[in-house]
Amino acid sequence: MKNLTIYLFLIMAFTCLNLRAQEIAILKYQGGGDWYANPTALPNLIKFCNDNIGTTIQNKPETVEVGSSTIFQYPYLHMTGHGNVVFSDEEIENLKSYLMSGGFLHIDDNYGMKPYITREIKKLFPNKNLEELGADHPIFNNSYSFAKGLPKIHEHDGQRPQAFAILQDNRILLLFTSESDLGDGWEDPTVHNDAPEVRQKALEMGANIITYAFKN
Repeated sequence: MKNLTIYLFLIMAFTCLNLRAQEIAILKYQGGGDWYANPTALPNLIKFCNDNIGTTIQNKPETVEVGSSTIFQYPYLHMTGHGNVVFSDEEIENLKSYLMSGGFLHIDDNYGMKPYITREIKKLFPNKNLEELGADHPIFNNSYSFAKGLPKIHEHDGQRPQAFAILQDNRILLLFTSESDLGDGWEDPTVHNDAPEVRQKALEMGANIITYAFKN
């Protein structure tokens, strides 16, 4: 009976994801970190994607909480911040069900998030490790080509940008981008005064992530 309940839940979750196949949301989390960072980032990425890769995403992204069933309405969730992240046991169960039923979570470290989010990812998938994605992965070569992999947008510690993933049957469930700061590059030009070519790289990489999430 328990297996049947889980099966029916996953079917309903998959149906919800398909009903809103081109919508995205910001993930609100507990722990004190600024989940609301980079407020202009996703609206700008949405406009870029709608203008350049044929998506029809609503202009203003919704905000959803980790433990809410609402997350199942969105095939792509975005998470960012600078500090602490804490998932409750109930949130872990909910988020894992979302990811295993076809959802996609992109976590973009806005600097300072890594030690906290990697701890919570291990709670989420205790039997999986974050795997670094090579430059030949399809996420770097769909709408736009990034021959060297994840681009560097903002410099913090002199470290190279890295993209890590939790995989299931070769599908990315969770993408963690570190030492790149894509979200800063998506923000309005006046926020960080990034050069146009830097913002363009960030937006193109974001479009690749959206493309991957919607098609896989």
